[in-house]
Amino acid sequence: MPCSILFSFASDSYRYAVREIREAFPGEHRFERLGAEVARLADSAVPVEQLAAACDEGRIMYVRHLTREIAGYALDDLPTEPELATTLLDELTARTVAVQAWIDDGGTGGTYRRLIADALATRGVASERSGQDVVVSAVVVGKQLLLGVNRLADSLSDWPGGQLRLARGQDRVSRSEFKLEEAIATFGLDLPTGGKALDLGASPGGWTRILRQHGQEVWSVDPGSLDPRLRSDRRIHHERTTAGRFFAANRVRFDVVVNDMRMDQQTSARMMLDAAAHLRPRALAVITLKGGGQNPLDATRRALETLRESYTVLHVRQLHHNRNEVTVIARH
Repeated sequence: MPCSILFSFASDSYRYAVREIREAFPGEHRFERLGAEVARLADSAVPVEQLAAACDEGRIMYVRHLTREIAGYALDDLPTEPELATTLLDELTARTVAVQAWIDDGGTGGTYRRLIADALATRGVASERSGQDVVVSAVVVGKQLLLGVNRLADSLSDWPGGQLRLARGQDRVSRSEFKLEEAIATFGLDLPTGGKALDLGASPGGWTRILRQHGQEVWSVDPGSLDPRLRSDRRIHHERTTAGRFFAANRVRFDVVVNDMRMDQQTSARMMLDAAAHLRPRALAVITLKGGGQNPLDATRRALETLRESYTVLHVRQLHHNRNEVTVIARH
């Protein structure tokens, strides 16, 4: 049965998300852009499970979050708790669900989360912020509150609208840390205990710090400096050279390789081919492919084909902390 699907994306990436959906599922589709980062695939014949699978497989890279739309209300005419509970319970069988709310212009949506949680509580349904098999989503866009329900497995992330919020603590070296943290959390990456990791383009050391937090011994390759707070760590080996020179002399085999270097997609992919000779079987790779140019979607696809010469690409997605780039998860 057709249903409308709400999906989120980066504000500059709507046209790429629409193009990817059309190419993955040929046919008639009606898209409605509702706000800066929220759109509706109206009365879709494509089941949300199939749309989510295409995102997980990397055929759709620019969609961040999915939910089946079940209701919409004007903000100046919100339903009573009993009315809201009845609407939600028509879609729910679980007795505990995650309730996640956000505002399209960047707010947290806490007021609306409490409204929904209180309504469910009156009918004996408990709510958490995350970690449940079923997710109730609420997004304020314009002057509307839109509600959706979806399985967590088909939502793409366990945060409101796919927006993982991370605090910038005093220990952080750079904003780029958020990207690696989000990738690890979103895709459930399991870094090997006591593994050896290679951080290409490491300066000033944000990704190196996160790798160390996950128990890796890190070779940080960059002519630039690392943050002084990292220099006393004996399990961080700062190789002050270029990647090419490092590869020419290196004799270590790595379990993990990460690459957040500022270079075009194809150059970054080719560097990962060079890195492959220094990896153990089934080594994990995390790469950001930078956007840029007039057609970043096709450029990213070409770079992925290059990566597939030495890697199995597992996931590709533009995450919340990405800017004009996508994050790639692969295995050697």
